[in-house]
Amino acid sequence: MRDTPPPRLRAWQADAITGYLQDLPKDYLVTATPGAGKTTFALAVARHLLDRRLVQRVAVVCPTDHLRTQWADAAAHSGLTLDPTMTNADGPVRDGADGYVTTYAQVAGRPAIHAARGRTRQTLVVLDEIHHAGDGLSWGNAVADAFDEVSRRLCLTGTPFRTRADERIPFVRYDITEHADGDMLTSLADYTYGYREALADTVVRPVVFAAYTGVSRWRNSAGEVIAASLSEAGTKSVEAAAWQTALDPKGGWVPHVIAAMDERISHLRASGMPDAAGLLLASDQDSARAYAELVRSITGERPALILSDDPKASKKIERFRNAATRMAVCVRMISEGVDIPRAACLAWMTNYRTPLFFAQAVGRVVRARRRGEVATVFLPAVRPLLALAAEMESERNAVVMPPARADEDGLDPLDLPEPAEQGSNLGIETLDSDASFAHVLASGQAVTATAGATGYELTVDDEEFLGLPGLLTAEQTAVLLARRDSELRRRVAAGRADHLAATGTDDAVSVETTGVGWRRAADLRREVNQLVGRLAARTGESHAAIHSRLRRDVPGPVSAAAGVELLEDRRDHLLGML
Repeated sequence: MRDTPPPRLRAWQADAITGYLQDLPKDYLVTATPGAGKTTFALAVARHLLDRRLVQRVAVVCPTDHLRTQWADAAAHSGLTLDPTMTNADGPVRDGADGYVTTYAQVAGRPAIHAARGRTRQTLVVLDEIHHAGDGLSWGNAVADAFDEVSRRLCLTGTPFRTRADERIPFVRYDITEHADGDMLTSLADYTYGYREALADTVVRPVVFAAYTGVSRWRNSAGEVIAASLSEAGTKSVEAAAWQTALDPKGGWVPHVIAAMDERISHLRASGMPDAAGLLLASDQDSARAYAELVRSITGERPALILSDDPKASKKIERFRNAATRMAVCVRMISEGVDIPRAACLAWMTNYRTPLFFAQAVGRVVRARRRGEVATVFLPAVRPLLALAAEMESERNAVVMPPARADEDGLDPLDLPEPAEQGSNLGIETLDSDASFAHVLASGQAVTATAGATGYELTVDDEEFLGLPGLLTAEQTAVLLARRDSELRRRVAAGRADHLAATGTDDAVSVETTGVGWRRAADLRREVNQLVGRLAARTGESHAAIHSRLRRDVPGPVSAAAGVELLEDRRDHLLGML
């Protein structure tokens, strides 16, 4: 089968292979941004070694069963036969195969069988997403036992990582830095290809991060009703409660963002990407099913529902990859390695917030197919996610810290508690939420719609270029997204009512009545802030100065604490000033 010509290599892949073949090290670690083509690189190395008879067999270890098939299919395109069906009960590698693909879980189940296979032939082992093999975990110990004696090991990861001194990942070299609370080990890659380089080479799509804020309302364990904005929540506990409430499918935040992503998909399909699709990440299966129903109500099309414990999950991913379906709702199945090039939008509707998961999930929508494609990620405007988005957007060389172990109290400064099972959530009762566009991220900074209202009027033609680098500025993109926000709010109202009625929720009426006061106040606050921004653009005054003058002209508390009547008076006063 190796008569098949190998795939054409990208510049970075050819450069990395040249460096590898010069020294032919036993261990080699490549860190390449998600979507860059690590699989193609590794298979090219394997083919070189097999053709030069430096190895006789290839074994690939990957995180999930679905990726076994993906690796085998990619190997076939490279002229190699890798068997993805072998189990721990099987003996030697089958005749006619160049090797096999297994998972870390399988290796952990019976490391001795994999060690035996590696001893019978000179073997190259490819360890995909090597960060899964932390030495303090059973997978790490098993990987060390199974592949300690093989001829060569090629390790791959999509993100850099750090490791605790007592949890070294097998076959990885480290730079050790002394700290007061213990040594810190930073992995040393033999070849690194970052997002910045991949973007310059048009290997990956640029990402537009669109953050959505909104007011969440919940009842705490003392029976008090609390309302807070996602972007101005204050303490971590209030932020966590506001975030959890926003993610409740019965509220208004989720359907609004679903509608925003659906509109973005429609725009992409109408402007040169006819198969564009979106991924919606959920924290748990109950939420995923509810989100799927909301997608159907709002868009008129049932999405793919891909759950981690569904035995048909891999087949569903394959169908979605090649189908025309607009959206897929996923729980922990679309994180790393899964290749769906037509997916160009991501809605973050989970409270997962570790740097590793964030980078891998965003990596699912950045794989470029042709010049001009752009990825859009819709985020809750909460501090942990905005920090991660800004870090990726500005391409800092961040190093990922592994999650704290169960016996440790400390969490990463960006972390909130891991998602709890439904029903054991912070001791609160979620009531309702709304959503509104907050800002886009550019160069690590938040760019709001008012910042872009500096005398520039967007035309219909401008709207065709939403998010394309160099065609619309970040400020203009923010203005456009904010303008579309009010249109989305009207569209969502009908779909949300249908969803509440279909699920038998009694809130279908009460949401529009008991919540009208605080919801109306939230809308008026947004309107007042937008008018202040327009006035600032016209006069050159600062926003703070105009707000101070507004309080003198229309006396009362600050807008954040003002009621509906006062906010209406201030809005009318601003309209008169304009």
